[in-house]
Amino acid sequence: MRLLERIFDLAIIGGGVNGCGIARDAVGRGNTVFLCEMNDLASGTSSWSTKLVHGGLRYLEYYEFRLVREALIEREILWGIAPHIIRPLRFVLPHHAGLRPAWLLRLGLFLYDHIGGRHLLPATRSVDLKRDEVGKPLIPNRYSRAFEYSDCFVDDARLVVLNARDAADKGAEIRTRTRATEIRQSDGIWTVSMVNTLTGARSSIRAKALINAGGPWVEDVLGRGAGVNAKAKVRLVQGSHIVVKKLYDHDRAYMFQNADGRIIFVIPYQDDFTLIGTTDRDYDGDPAKVKATPEEIQYLCTAASEYLAKPVTPDDVVWTYSGVRPLYDDGANEAKAATRDYVFELDTPGGVPLLSIYGGKITTYRRLAEEALERLAPYLRSAKAREGWTGKWPLPGGDMGVSDVDGLIAELQRGYPFLSHEHARRLARAYGTRAIKLLGDAKSAADLGQAFGATLTEREVRYLMANEWAVTAEDIVWRRSKLGLRLSADEIATLEDWIRTHAVQQSPLLEAGGRS
Repeated sequence: MRLLERIFDLAIIGGGVNGCGIARDAVGRGNTVFLCEMNDLASGTSSWSTKLVHGGLRYLEYYEFRLVREALIEREILWGIAPHIIRPLRFVLPHHAGLRPAWLLRLGLFLYDHIGGRHLLPATRSVDLKRDEVGKPLIPNRYSRAFEYSDCFVDDARLVVLNARDAADKGAEIRTRTRATEIRQSDGIWTVSMVNTLTGARSSIRAKALINAGGPWVEDVLGRGAGVNAKAKVRLVQGSHIVVKKLYDHDRAYMFQNADGRIIFVIPYQDDFTLIGTTDRDYDGDPAKVKATPEEIQYLCTAASEYLAKPVTPDDVVWTYSGVRPLYDDGANEAKAATRDYVFELDTPGGVPLLSIYGGKITTYRRLAEEALERLAPYLRSAKAREGWTGKWPLPGGDMGVSDVDGLIAELQRGYPFLSHEHARRLARAYGTRAIKLLGDAKSAADLGQAFGATLTEREVRYLMANEWAVTAEDIVWRRSKLGLRLSADEIATLEDWIRTHAVQQSPLLEAGGRS
C-alpha cells in the first residue's frame, strides 16, 4: 500500500455536485485538496435530477423561505458562471379548478419574483390558454388560464464535471474509480485508505480535515472506521423520470399540479425529446440499483395526460432514469414533504474534523460549499481568503456573457466550416469556449477521426478521456452527453470497443490531478 508523503489540507469523499463544488472552492482559497469518487463523477444522484436550477416554487408551501430565497439568488449567479450549460426556461403553470386556488398561485409567484435575486430573468405573466400557443398542447376547454414564470435549465452531470475540472486546473487531485475503504485518525491527521475499482491497486492519503460528501452513501462512509456515531440520519427518496419523443413545438416547459398535491414538470429536452418528472417515494435498498418502476412510469404518464390533449402512455417512453436523493431525515410523514435543505454534522474524533453532508440540491451546491468551508474555517489554511469567489469566476468554457452562446455557435461554424449547425450547437452548449480547444487545428471532418454517430467523433472522445475523466462509453453517452438517446446499441458497442482498443492508460499527471 502506497502512502503519499504529503498531507493535504482537505480530503473529500464523493464526486457528486457537493463534493466537486467544495473541492473547487477550497482549492481556490489556497488549500491543498484531494477528492476520491468510487465510480464516475456525477454517477449517483447528481446525474439524475430534473435538470433545473430553480428556486423550488412548491417549497413555499412548506414554509422553506430561506431555502427558496437562497436558491432564487443562486439561479442567476450560476447562469452567469456557466451560460453554456445553464439557460433560462419559462414555465407554464395552468390553473386547475379544484386544486390550488388561483390567488394562492399568484401569491406564490409574486414571492418567487421578489424575495431574491431576479435581475435578468423575466417576471411572471398571466396567460390566456385559449389564445396563447402554450395552450395548444393542452386538453381543449379544460384549462383556460395559467401563469408563466422563469427558472433555468442545467446539464447537471456537466456542472459536476466542470467543477471538478476547475478544481483540478487549480491544483486539486481528483481520483475517480477510487473507493475509500477505511478512514481513521491518529495524531491529529486523517488517513484515507483506498482501492482503485478498475485495477485493484491500493493507496492511501493523509489530510488535516475530511468531508463526507457520499450522498446516499453518507452513512456507509461513516461506517468505515471514522469512530463517529452519527446523530443525523439520511432519508433516501427515489425520484424517477421518463423521456418521450417531443410532445409540442414551442420552447416553454410546464408545471402540472396533481390531485395528490404533488407536481410534475414537462420540459423540452435535447431538442427532439420531452422530459417528464419527478416522482417522490421513500427508497429502501442499494442506491446503485435504483430503477424507475412500472408504477412510477404509469404515474408520470397519467399525471401528464391529465393536462395534455395527446395522452402519454408507457409505450411512448424511450428512456427512463432514476436517482436516490439523500435527504436529511426531519421526520416528515411523506417523502414529498421532507426538507430539501442541507444539513451539516461536524464531528471531531480525536480533535480531527470530519464534516458530513446530508441533503442539498443542485441549485444550492455553491452556497453549500461556501458554508461547509465556513464550518471548517478553524481547521483550514486560507479558509476566508477569496471567500465568495466561485460566484464570480466562470466555470471552464463559461467565460462569455449569458447571451453569447449563439455568437459562439456562429464563431465555431466560421472557424470550422465543416461542422453542421447541429454539431456546432451541441459543442458550444457542452463545452462553451473550450470547444475551440477540443477542435484544435482540425481543417476537415476527417481530422476529427472516427465518427461514432450523432456528431460524436474520436477527437471529442479523446478530449473527454484526457480532460474530463471519462473511462467508459456510458460515461460519454449518458453523463458527459446525452447522446445515448440518439445512438443505437450497436453504435455504443462500437464506441466501447474503440475505447478498449485505443485508449492509452492515463498519464501519471492526469491520474494525480487531471490537470491539462
